[in-house]
This record gives sequence, C-alpha cells and structure tokens, in this order.
Amino acid sequence: MSSSSDFQQDRHSFSGSPQKWNDFELPGDTLYYRFTSDMSNTEWGYKFTVTAGHLGRFQTGFEILKQMLSEERVVPHLPLAKIWEWQVGVACRQTGHQRLKAIHLLLKIVQCSAQRDCDFTLLKPLWQLFTHMENNLCHDVTKPGILLPLHRALAELFFVTENRVTELGSLQEYLLALNTEDHLHRCTAQ
Repeated sequence: MSSSSDFQQDRHSFSGSPQKWNDFELPGDTLYYRFTSDMSNTEWGYKFTVTAGHLGRFQTGFEILKQMLSEERVVPHLPLAKIWEWQVGVACRQTGHQRLKAIHLLLKIVQCSAQRDCDFTLLKPLWQLFTHMENNLCHDVTKPGILLPLHRALAELFFVTENRVTELGSLQEYLLALNTEDHLHRCTAQ
C-alpha cells in the first residue's frame, strides 16, 4: 500500500498472517494497493479497512483551515462566525505549539473577516490568560523583557482584534465584555 501510484511514497508492505499487519496512516486522499498471491494457499486473501481522516487530528485541521483562510476566493464562502467560535474553543483547550497554531488561525480569521463575522467577546478566557501573563511579567523584574512565544502571539491577537473592533465602532462593548468586574475595580482604583 502506498500514497503514490508508483508505490514509492509512504510504502507499507505486508505478508503472512494477520498478526503481522499494523495500523498505519497515509497522507493525502488516495490509497494505492497491490495484492499479489503466491498461490501457496487456498484462502481468499486479506481484508483491510480504510478510514478517511481522523476526527480531532489537530495538525490536519490546522493545515486545511490555514490553506482555506489563505485563499481569497474561498474566504467569502466560509462560515467564519462558526469557525471563529470553534477556533476560540480550540485555542482555549490546547497547550504548547498547538495553542500557538490555533492563535495563528484566530489572527488570520480576524484579518479576513467582514463586518461582524466574529464574536470577539468569546476571547475572554484568552484575555484572562494574557492579563495573567502580563501581571507576572510586571512583577518579575529579575527576568529580561523577553516575551514567551505564547505571550507574543496573544499580544498580537489582542492588538489586531482591538484595531478591528475600533474600526467596527464597538471598542467599549468589547473591552467591557473581556474584563471582569474585579479588574475594572482595580483599574478604577489605580
């Protein structure tokens, strides 16, 4: 089995009893296979199951969505409001590099969204993470002012989003929705 018709790419060969077969993944949308019998047995052959894609595969979804958001002719046909809602949830649940990639996609969505495609108030959990990181940075004077990649990504996301809501004329509603009552009291007290 292979992902290319010449059987040179992503090749997997199996022979013998079913116990010697292993599950494997092939990239792409096409599977090529060749079955050859050695005529040494009267059994019917082998059976295998092919399953397209895997739900929850982060990297696959990231690559597909990144490509779709990069195609100007495709973007107007995308349900950006639903994708935004889903992607914010993904960014909140993921950690490490996957969170960075999810934030990258959020930035792309903000940049290509029309009038009111996105509910920016859904960013509240990420705003809380960002403000927590900001507070820790301000309190730790022993470390140089180098931002972690997540901190930089969130800073860019909120900078771009703030500019977008300003263009839409809804900055005040956005800022009120993201902040907690405690945070607003602290800001007022300062």
